[in-house]
Amino acid sequence: MKSVSKDTAEHYVWGDGCDGWHLLANDELSVIEESVPAGCSETRHFHEYAQQFFYVLSGCVVIEVNGEEQGLDPGMGIHIPPGVAHQLINRSEETARFLVISNPKSHGDRVDA
Repeated sequence: MKSVSKDTAEHYVWGDGCDGWHLLANDELSVIEESVPAGCSETRHFHEYAQQFFYVLSGCVVIEVNGEEQGLDPGMGIHIPPGVAHQLINRSEETARFLVISNPKSHGDRVDA
C-alpha cells in the first residue's frame, strides 16, 4: 500500500474544463476528487447500481436531486442513492473542489435523465 494524491492519481478531463483524479479506483469503491470551474455543471443523470456521496472541499455547489436544489458549502456532503436523478452545478464565482465516493464504482453505470 502507498499513499495517493492528485499529483500521483490518474487524471481525466470531463465536461467543459472540469477535472477529476481517481484517488481510489476498484470495482467495489471509487474515490474521486473533482474540480468544477465557476458556471459549469454536469449533465443530469442517475446511476442504476452505484450510490454516491459528494463532499465539498472548497467552493460552493448546488446539487439538484429529483427536482429539488440543495446548496453545499465546504465541509458539507450529500448521499445520492442508486436510481436517483441528480446534477451538480457550480453557480459560484470560484472553482469548486469536492470528493465523489461511489459504491460500487459509478463509471459505466451512468444514465442520462
